[in-house]
Amino acid sequence: MPSKIAGTRGPSAVRGGGRTPATPRRTRGGGVRRLHERARKAWDRPLTAYYVIIGAGMLITALGLVMVYSASMITALRYDLVPSYFFRKQFFAALLGTGLLLVASRMPVKLHRALAYPILVGAVFLMVLVQIPGIGHAVNGNQNWISLGGPFQLQPSEFGKLALILWGADLLARKHDMRLLTQWKHMLVPLVPGAFMLLGLIMLGGDMGTSIILAAILFGLLWTAGAPTRLFVGVLTVAGAIGVLLIKTSANRMKRFDCIGATDPGGEGAPCLQAAHGIYALASGGWFGSGLGASVEKWGQLPEAHTDFIFAVTGEELGLAGTLSVLALFAALGYAGIRVAGGTEDPFVRFAAGGVTTWITAQAVINIGAVLGLLPIAGVPLPLFSYGGSALLPTMFAVGLLIAFARQEPAAKAALALRRPGWGKRAGVRWKSMRRRVKKRPSGER
Repeated sequence: MPSKIAGTRGPSAVRGGGRTPATPRRTRGGGVRRLHERARKAWDRPLTAYYVIIGAGMLITALGLVMVYSASMITALRYDLVPSYFFRKQFFAALLGTGLLLVASRMPVKLHRALAYPILVGAVFLMVLVQIPGIGHAVNGNQNWISLGGPFQLQPSEFGKLALILWGADLLARKHDMRLLTQWKHMLVPLVPGAFMLLGLIMLGGDMGTSIILAAILFGLLWTAGAPTRLFVGVLTVAGAIGVLLIKTSANRMKRFDCIGATDPGGEGAPCLQAAHGIYALASGGWFGSGLGASVEKWGQLPEAHTDFIFAVTGEELGLAGTLSVLALFAALGYAGIRVAGGTEDPFVRFAAGGVTTWITAQAVINIGAVLGLLPIAGVPLPLFSYGGSALLPTMFAVGLLIAFARQEPAAKAALALRRPGWGKRAGVRWKSMRRRVKKRPSGER
Protein backbone atom coordinates (compact mmCIF):
# COMPACT_ATOMS: atom_id res chain seq x y z
CA MET A 1 0.00 0.00 0.00
CA PRO A 2 1.45 3.36 -0.97
CA SER A 3 2.46 5.61 1.83
CA LYS A 4 0.19 8.59 2.56
CA ILE A 5 2.60 10.38 4.83
CA ALA A 6 3.49 13.84 3.48
CA GLY A 7 6.94 14.23 2.06
CA THR A 8 7.42 10.53 1.27
CA ARG A 9 7.23 8.64 -2.00
CA GLY A 10 5.85 5.26 -2.71
CA PRO A 11 7.84 2.32 -4.06
CA SER A 12 6.51 2.89 -7.56
CA ALA A 13 7.98 6.39 -7.59
CA VAL A 14 11.34 5.05 -6.47
CA ARG A 15 11.26 2.29 -9.07
CA GLY A 16 10.30 4.84 -11.72
CA GLY A 17 13.56 6.65 -11.22
CA GLY A 18 12.20 9.67 -9.33
CA ARG A 19 14.90 11.86 -7.75
CA THR A 20 14.90 11.90 -3.96
CA PRO A 21 15.65 15.09 -2.06
CA ALA A 22 18.98 13.63 -0.93
CA THR A 23 20.24 13.09 -4.50
CA PRO A 24 22.88 15.76 -5.32
CA ARG A 25 22.24 17.88 -8.39
CA ARG A 26 24.85 18.02 -11.16
CA THR A 27 26.37 21.44 -11.30
CA ARG A 28 27.42 23.13 -14.50
CA GLY A 29 30.91 23.69 -13.08
CA GLY A 30 31.32 19.96 -12.51
CA GLY A 31 30.38 19.23 -16.12
CA VAL A 32 32.96 21.71 -17.36
CA ARG A 33 35.61 20.16 -15.13
CA ARG A 34 34.78 16.67 -16.40
CA LEU A 35 34.91 17.90 -19.98
CA HIS A 36 38.25 19.56 -19.33
CA GLU A 37 39.60 16.40 -17.71
CA ARG A 38 38.42 14.27 -20.62
CA ALA A 39 40.02 16.65 -23.14
CA ARG A 40 43.26 16.65 -21.16
CA LYS A 41 43.38 12.86 -21.10
CA ALA A 42 42.70 12.73 -24.84
CA TRP A 43 45.50 15.21 -25.50
CA ASP A 44 47.93 13.24 -23.32
CA ARG A 45 47.53 10.10 -25.42
CA PRO A 46 50.75 9.01 -27.17
CA LEU A 47 49.51 9.49 -30.74
CA THR A 48 47.55 12.71 -30.30
CA ALA A 49 50.28 15.04 -31.57
CA TYR A 50 50.97 12.65 -34.46
CA TYR A 51 47.36 12.69 -35.65
CA VAL A 52 46.89 16.42 -35.02
CA ILE A 53 49.89 17.28 -37.20
CA ILE A 54 48.68 15.02 -40.01
CA GLY A 55 45.07 16.18 -39.77
CA ALA A 56 45.75 19.91 -39.43
CA GLY A 57 48.39 19.91 -42.17
CA MET A 58 46.20 18.04 -44.64
CA LEU A 59 43.07 20.08 -43.85
CA ILE A 60 44.90 23.39 -44.30
CA THR A 61 46.32 22.20 -47.63
CA ALA A 62 42.95 20.88 -48.87
CA LEU A 63 41.07 24.03 -47.88
CA GLY A 64 43.85 26.07 -49.45
CA LEU A 65 43.36 24.27 -52.77
CA VAL A 66 39.65 25.09 -52.69
CA MET A 67 40.31 28.76 -51.95
CA VAL A 68 43.10 29.03 -54.54
CA TYR A 69 40.66 27.81 -57.19
CA SER A 70 38.00 30.25 -56.07
CA ALA A 71 40.31 33.26 -55.63
CA SER A 72 42.36 32.78 -58.81
CA MET A 73 39.64 32.24 -61.43
CA ILE A 74 39.20 35.92 -62.27
CA THR A 75 42.96 36.52 -62.36
CA ALA A 76 43.36 33.62 -64.80
CA LEU A 77 40.60 34.95 -67.07
CA ARG A 78 42.22 38.38 -67.03
CA TYR A 79 45.36 36.84 -68.57
CA ASP A 80 43.31 34.87 -71.14
CA LEU A 81 43.92 31.59 -69.31
CA VAL A 82 41.51 28.85 -68.36
CA PRO A 83 39.85 29.51 -64.97
CA SER A 84 41.54 26.48 -63.38
CA TYR A 85 45.06 27.46 -64.54
CA PHE A 86 46.46 28.43 -61.12
CA PHE A 87 44.54 25.65 -59.38
CA ARG A 88 46.10 23.02 -61.66
CA LYS A 89 49.60 24.27 -60.88
CA GLN A 90 48.86 24.36 -57.16
CA PHE A 91 47.29 20.89 -57.26
CA PHE A 92 50.37 19.51 -59.02
CA ALA A 93 52.60 21.15 -56.40
CA ALA A 94 50.40 19.68 -53.65
CA LEU A 95 50.84 16.19 -55.12
CA LEU A 96 54.63 16.64 -55.18
CA GLY A 97 54.49 18.08 -51.68
CA THR A 98 52.49 15.12 -50.43
CA GLY A 99 55.19 12.83 -51.78
CA LEU A 100 57.86 14.89 -49.99
CA LEU A 101 55.78 14.80 -46.80
CA LEU A 102 55.48 11.01 -46.93
CA VAL A 103 59.19 10.60 -47.61
CA ALA A 104 60.15 13.00 -44.81
CA SER A 105 57.76 11.33 -42.36
CA ARG A 106 59.32 7.91 -43.00
CA MET A 107 62.96 9.00 -42.93
CA PRO A 108 64.96 8.27 -39.77
CA VAL A 109 66.34 11.18 -37.79
CA LYS A 110 69.92 10.28 -38.76
CA LEU A 111 69.10 10.73 -42.43
CA HIS A 112 67.49 14.11 -41.75
CA ARG A 113 70.70 15.19 -40.05
CA ALA A 114 72.76 13.88 -42.94
CA LEU A 115 70.74 16.03 -45.37
CA ALA A 116 71.33 19.25 -43.43
CA TYR A 117 74.54 20.32 -45.16
CA PRO A 118 73.57 19.25 -48.72
CA ILE A 119 70.30 21.20 -48.46
CA LEU A 120 72.15 24.24 -47.09
CA VAL A 121 74.76 24.17 -49.87
CA GLY A 122 72.07 23.71 -52.51
CA ALA A 123 69.97 26.60 -51.15
CA VAL A 124 72.96 28.95 -51.01
CA PHE A 125 73.99 27.99 -54.55
CA LEU A 126 70.51 28.70 -55.90
CA MET A 127 70.28 32.01 -54.03
CA VAL A 128 73.59 33.08 -55.58
CA LEU A 129 72.28 32.13 -59.04
CA VAL A 130 69.31 34.44 -58.47
CA GLN A 131 71.65 37.46 -58.47
CA ILE A 132 73.28 36.55 -61.79
CA PRO A 133 71.80 38.57 -64.69
CA GLY A 134 69.99 36.39 -67.17
CA ILE A 135 69.28 33.64 -64.64
CA GLY A 136 67.41 35.38 -61.86
CA HIS A 137 64.52 37.71 -62.53
CA ALA A 138 62.30 40.03 -60.53
CA VAL A 139 58.64 39.63 -59.57
CA ASN A 140 56.84 42.61 -58.01
CA GLY A 141 60.16 44.40 -57.54
CA ASN A 142 61.91 41.51 -55.73
CA GLN A 143 64.62 39.61 -57.60
CA ASN A 144 64.31 36.26 -55.89
CA TRP A 145 63.15 33.97 -58.68
CA ILE A 146 64.69 31.54 -61.17
CA SER A 147 62.76 30.58 -64.29
CA LEU A 148 62.55 26.82 -64.90
CA GLY A 149 61.06 27.18 -68.34
CA GLY A 150 57.51 27.94 -69.37
CA PRO A 151 55.18 28.91 -66.52
CA PHE A 152 57.30 27.29 -63.80
CA GLN A 153 59.43 29.41 -61.48
CA LEU A 154 61.47 28.68 -58.36
CA GLN A 155 62.05 30.89 -55.33
CA PRO A 156 65.22 29.54 -53.64
CA SER A 157 64.74 31.66 -50.51
CA GLU A 158 61.81 29.41 -49.51
CA PHE A 159 64.19 26.46 -49.37
CA GLY A 160 66.61 28.62 -47.38
CA LYS A 161 64.16 28.46 -44.45
CA LEU A 162 64.27 24.67 -44.40
CA ALA A 163 68.06 24.71 -44.84
CA LEU A 164 68.55 27.01 -41.84
CA ILE A 165 66.37 24.79 -39.64
CA LEU A 166 68.10 21.51 -40.47
CA TRP A 167 71.62 22.94 -40.44
CA GLY A 168 71.04 24.98 -37.28
CA ALA A 169 69.42 22.05 -35.46
CA ASP A 170 72.27 19.69 -36.38
CA LEU A 171 74.88 22.28 -35.37
CA LEU A 172 73.26 23.00 -32.01
CA ALA A 173 72.67 19.28 -31.33
CA ARG A 174 76.35 18.45 -31.84
CA LYS A 175 77.38 21.28 -29.54
CA HIS A 176 74.78 20.14 -27.01
CA ASP A 177 76.29 16.66 -27.00
CA MET A 178 79.73 18.20 -26.35
CA ARG A 179 78.24 20.44 -23.63
CA LEU A 180 79.35 23.63 -25.34
CA LEU A 181 76.05 25.49 -25.41
CA THR A 182 76.75 26.97 -21.97
CA GLN A 183 79.34 29.22 -23.65
CA TRP A 184 77.87 32.16 -25.56
CA LYS A 185 80.43 32.03 -28.39
CA HIS A 186 79.48 28.43 -29.18
CA MET A 187 75.80 29.37 -28.97
CA LEU A 188 76.24 32.12 -31.59
CA VAL A 189 79.08 30.96 -33.83
CA PRO A 190 78.71 29.86 -36.57
CA LEU A 191 74.90 29.80 -36.33
CA VAL A 192 74.32 33.57 -36.36
CA PRO A 193 76.93 34.35 -39.08
CA GLY A 194 75.46 31.55 -41.25
CA ALA A 195 71.94 32.91 -40.78
CA PHE A 196 73.12 36.44 -41.59
CA MET A 197 74.71 35.11 -44.79
CA LEU A 198 71.35 33.72 -45.88
CA LEU A 199 69.64 36.96 -44.86
CA GLY A 200 72.11 38.97 -46.91
CA LEU A 201 71.51 36.89 -50.03
CA ILE A 202 67.75 37.32 -49.62
CA MET A 203 68.01 41.06 -48.99
CA LEU A 204 70.07 41.49 -52.17
CA GLY A 205 66.85 40.67 -53.97
CA GLY A 206 64.84 43.07 -51.80
CA ASP A 207 62.59 40.46 -50.14
CA MET A 208 62.04 41.91 -46.68
CA GLY A 209 59.16 39.56 -45.82
CA THR A 210 61.17 36.35 -46.23
CA SER A 211 64.04 37.95 -44.29
CA ILE A 212 61.70 38.53 -41.34
CA ILE A 213 60.66 34.85 -41.37
CA LEU A 214 64.30 33.74 -41.52
CA ALA A 215 65.13 36.00 -38.56
CA ALA A 216 62.19 34.50 -36.63
CA ILE A 217 63.54 30.99 -37.31
CA LEU A 218 66.95 32.05 -35.98
CA PHE A 219 65.39 33.39 -32.78
CA GLY A 220 63.31 30.21 -32.46
CA LEU A 221 66.45 28.06 -32.64
CA LEU A 222 68.25 30.20 -30.07
CA TRP A 223 65.24 30.17 -27.74
CA THR A 224 64.85 26.39 -28.00
CA ALA A 225 68.59 25.95 -27.36
CA GLY A 226 68.19 27.85 -24.10
CA ALA A 227 70.00 31.06 -24.98
CA PRO A 228 70.34 33.41 -21.97
CA THR A 229 67.96 36.34 -21.95
CA ARG A 230 70.69 38.97 -22.32
CA LEU A 231 72.22 37.09 -25.24
CA PHE A 232 68.83 36.66 -26.86
CA VAL A 233 68.01 40.34 -26.36
CA GLY A 234 71.40 41.33 -27.77
CA VAL A 235 70.89 39.39 -31.00
CA LEU A 236 67.33 40.72 -31.23
CA THR A 237 68.56 44.30 -30.79
CA VAL A 238 71.16 43.97 -33.55
CA ALA A 239 68.65 42.37 -35.92
CA GLY A 240 66.05 45.01 -35.07
CA ALA A 241 68.50 47.84 -35.72
CA ILE A 242 69.40 46.38 -39.11
CA GLY A 243 65.70 45.97 -39.92
CA VAL A 244 64.90 49.57 -38.99
CA LEU A 245 67.77 50.79 -41.15
CA LEU A 246 66.56 48.78 -44.13
CA ILE A 247 63.01 50.05 -43.67
CA LYS A 248 64.02 53.68 -43.25
CA THR A 249 66.11 53.62 -46.44
CA SER A 250 63.23 52.31 -48.58
CA ALA A 251 60.25 54.53 -49.44
CA ASN A 252 58.21 51.47 -50.48
CA ARG A 253 58.68 49.80 -47.09
CA MET A 254 57.83 53.01 -45.23
CA LYS A 255 54.55 53.23 -47.14
CA ARG A 256 53.60 49.78 -45.89
CA PHE A 257 53.75 51.03 -42.31
CA ASP A 258 51.55 53.98 -43.23
CA CYS A 259 48.85 51.53 -44.41
CA ILE A 260 48.46 49.68 -41.10
CA GLY A 261 44.74 49.67 -40.31
CA ALA A 262 43.91 51.70 -43.43
CA THR A 263 40.29 51.65 -44.59
CA ASP A 264 40.83 54.22 -47.36
CA PRO A 265 42.87 53.29 -50.46
CA GLY A 266 44.47 56.73 -50.38
CA GLY A 267 44.94 59.47 -52.91
CA GLU A 268 47.01 59.42 -56.07
CA GLY A 269 48.24 55.94 -56.90
CA ALA A 270 46.12 54.46 -54.07
CA PRO A 271 49.10 53.42 -51.91
CA CYS A 272 46.85 51.54 -49.46
CA LEU A 273 44.65 49.86 -52.07
CA GLN A 274 45.51 46.31 -51.03
CA ALA A 275 45.21 46.94 -47.29
CA ALA A 276 41.87 48.75 -47.60
CA HIS A 277 40.23 46.22 -49.90
CA GLY A 278 41.45 43.38 -47.68
CA ILE A 279 39.46 44.96 -44.85
CA TYR A 280 36.47 45.44 -47.18
CA ALA A 281 36.53 41.72 -48.07
CA LEU A 282 36.60 40.63 -44.43
CA ALA A 283 33.91 43.13 -43.43
CA SER A 284 31.49 41.98 -46.13
CA GLY A 285 31.77 38.30 -45.22
CA GLY A 286 29.58 38.38 -42.13
CA TRP A 287 29.17 35.25 -40.03
CA PHE A 288 29.10 32.62 -42.80
CA GLY A 289 30.23 34.51 -45.90
CA SER A 290 28.72 35.07 -49.30
CA GLY A 291 29.47 31.51 -50.50
CA LEU A 292 32.29 29.86 -52.42
CA GLY A 293 33.04 31.70 -55.65
CA ALA A 294 30.86 34.69 -54.72
CA SER A 295 33.64 37.09 -53.70
CA VAL A 296 33.35 40.60 -55.14
CA GLU A 297 36.82 41.87 -54.21
CA LYS A 298 38.63 39.25 -56.29
CA TRP A 299 37.22 40.83 -59.46
CA GLY A 300 40.18 43.20 -59.68
CA GLN A 301 39.87 45.41 -56.61
CA LEU A 302 42.03 43.23 -54.33
CA PRO A 303 45.60 42.67 -55.59
CA GLU A 304 47.22 39.26 -54.99
CA ALA A 305 43.87 37.73 -54.03
CA HIS A 306 45.11 34.14 -54.47
CA THR A 307 48.54 34.61 -52.86
CA ASP A 308 49.27 37.06 -50.04
CA PHE A 309 45.63 38.07 -49.44
CA ILE A 310 43.86 34.74 -49.85
CA PHE A 311 42.79 34.96 -46.20
CA ALA A 312 40.72 38.05 -47.08
CA VAL A 313 38.90 36.15 -49.84
CA THR A 314 38.34 33.29 -47.37
CA GLY A 315 36.73 35.73 -44.96
CA GLU A 316 34.50 37.15 -47.68
CA GLU A 317 33.32 33.80 -49.02
CA LEU A 318 33.30 31.66 -45.85
CA GLY A 319 32.75 34.41 -43.29
CA LEU A 320 33.93 34.52 -39.71
CA ALA A 321 33.30 30.79 -39.36
CA GLY A 322 35.76 30.05 -42.17
CA THR A 323 38.50 32.35 -40.91
CA LEU A 324 38.20 31.04 -37.35
CA SER A 325 38.46 27.48 -38.69
CA VAL A 326 41.71 28.36 -40.46
CA LEU A 327 43.06 30.00 -37.30
CA ALA A 328 42.08 26.95 -35.24
CA LEU A 329 43.90 24.61 -37.62
CA PHE A 330 47.09 26.69 -37.46
CA ALA A 331 46.81 26.88 -33.67
CA ALA A 332 46.43 23.09 -33.44
CA LEU A 333 49.41 22.52 -35.74
CA GLY A 334 51.55 24.95 -33.75
CA TYR A 335 50.55 23.48 -30.40
CA ALA A 336 51.27 19.94 -31.58
CA GLY A 337 54.68 21.09 -32.82
CA ILE A 338 55.43 22.59 -29.41
CA ARG A 339 54.44 19.32 -27.75
CA VAL A 340 56.80 17.36 -30.03
CA ALA A 341 59.65 19.77 -29.30
CA GLY A 342 59.04 19.68 -25.55
CA GLY A 343 58.45 15.95 -25.22
CA THR A 344 61.64 14.58 -26.75
CA GLU A 345 65.06 13.87 -25.30
CA ASP A 346 66.82 14.07 -28.68
CA PRO A 347 68.34 17.58 -28.98
CA PHE A 348 68.21 17.58 -32.80
CA VAL A 349 64.51 16.72 -32.76
CA ARG A 350 63.85 19.43 -30.16
CA PHE A 351 65.69 22.14 -32.12
CA ALA A 352 64.32 21.14 -35.52
CA ALA A 353 60.72 20.81 -34.27
CA GLY A 354 61.03 24.19 -32.56
CA GLY A 355 62.38 25.76 -35.75
CA VAL A 356 59.63 24.32 -37.96
CA THR A 357 56.92 25.38 -35.51
CA THR A 358 58.37 28.89 -35.32
CA TRP A 359 58.51 29.11 -39.12
CA ILE A 360 54.91 28.09 -39.77
CA THR A 361 53.31 29.99 -36.89
CA ALA A 362 55.35 33.19 -37.38
CA GLN A 363 54.61 33.28 -41.11
CA ALA A 364 50.91 32.65 -40.50
CA VAL A 365 50.78 35.44 -37.89
CA ILE A 366 52.57 37.91 -40.18
CA ASN A 367 50.34 37.10 -43.16
CA ILE A 368 47.05 37.15 -41.24
CA GLY A 369 48.11 40.21 -39.24
CA ALA A 370 48.73 42.11 -42.48
CA VAL A 371 45.32 41.11 -43.88
CA LEU A 372 43.62 42.23 -40.66
CA GLY A 373 45.44 45.57 -40.81
CA LEU A 374 47.37 44.93 -37.60
CA LEU A 375 50.81 44.56 -39.23
CA PRO A 376 52.49 46.02 -42.32
CA ILE A 377 52.11 44.05 -45.53
CA ALA A 378 55.23 41.88 -45.70
CA GLY A 379 54.44 40.01 -48.90
CA VAL A 380 54.67 36.51 -47.43
CA PRO A 381 52.16 33.74 -48.30
CA LEU A 382 49.97 31.92 -45.81
CA PRO A 383 51.76 28.57 -45.23
CA LEU A 384 50.16 25.54 -46.92
CA PHE A 385 47.24 27.76 -47.95
CA SER A 386 48.30 30.44 -50.44
CA TYR A 387 49.13 29.83 -54.10
CA GLY A 388 52.79 29.12 -54.83
CA GLY A 389 54.59 25.83 -55.34
CA SER A 390 57.98 27.17 -54.18
CA ALA A 391 56.46 27.91 -50.78
CA LEU A 392 54.28 24.79 -50.60
CA LEU A 393 56.96 22.15 -51.28
CA PRO A 394 59.45 22.96 -48.46
CA THR A 395 56.59 23.64 -46.04
CA MET A 396 55.04 20.22 -46.65
CA PHE A 397 58.48 18.64 -46.23
CA ALA A 398 58.73 20.50 -42.90
CA VAL A 399 55.33 19.11 -41.82
CA GLY A 400 56.68 15.67 -42.73
CA LEU A 401 59.58 16.39 -40.37
CA LEU A 402 57.16 17.04 -37.52
CA ILE A 403 55.31 13.81 -38.32
CA ALA A 404 58.59 11.86 -38.29
CA PHE A 405 59.55 13.41 -34.96
CA ALA A 406 56.14 12.67 -33.47
CA ARG A 407 56.58 9.01 -34.51
CA GLN A 408 59.93 8.86 -32.69
CA GLU A 409 58.47 9.43 -29.23
CA PRO A 410 58.83 6.17 -27.22
CA ALA A 411 55.14 6.03 -26.30
CA ALA A 412 54.08 6.78 -29.88
CA LYS A 413 56.45 4.10 -31.18
CA ALA A 414 54.88 1.52 -28.89
CA ALA A 415 51.35 2.55 -29.87
CA LEU A 416 52.15 2.44 -33.58
CA ALA A 417 53.81 -0.97 -33.21
CA LEU A 418 50.49 -2.41 -32.07
CA ARG A 419 48.85 -1.18 -35.28
CA ARG A 420 51.24 -2.80 -37.72
CA PRO A 421 49.93 -5.49 -40.10
CA GLY A 422 49.64 -8.84 -38.34
CA TRP A 423 49.34 -7.51 -34.82
CA GLY A 424 45.61 -8.34 -34.73
CA LYS A 425 46.30 -11.96 -35.67
CA ARG A 426 48.94 -12.24 -32.95
CA ALA A 427 46.59 -10.65 -30.44
CA GLY A 428 43.86 -13.12 -31.46
CA VAL A 429 46.17 -16.10 -30.90
CA ARG A 430 47.10 -14.78 -27.43
CA TRP A 431 43.40 -14.27 -26.60
CA LYS A 432 42.49 -17.82 -27.64
CA SER A 433 45.30 -19.36 -25.59
CA MET A 434 44.21 -17.30 -22.58
CA ARG A 435 40.63 -18.56 -22.94
CA ARG A 436 41.85 -22.18 -23.11
CA ARG A 437 43.85 -21.72 -19.89
CA VAL A 438 40.82 -20.25 -18.12
CA LYS A 439 38.59 -23.15 -19.22
CA LYS A 440 41.07 -25.72 -17.87
CA ARG A 441 40.95 -24.23 -14.36
CA PRO A 442 38.68 -25.86 -11.76
CA SER A 443 35.45 -23.98 -11.18
CA GLY A 444 36.51 -23.01 -7.67
CA GLU A 445 39.60 -21.21 -8.92
CA ARG A 446 37.75 -18.96 -11.32
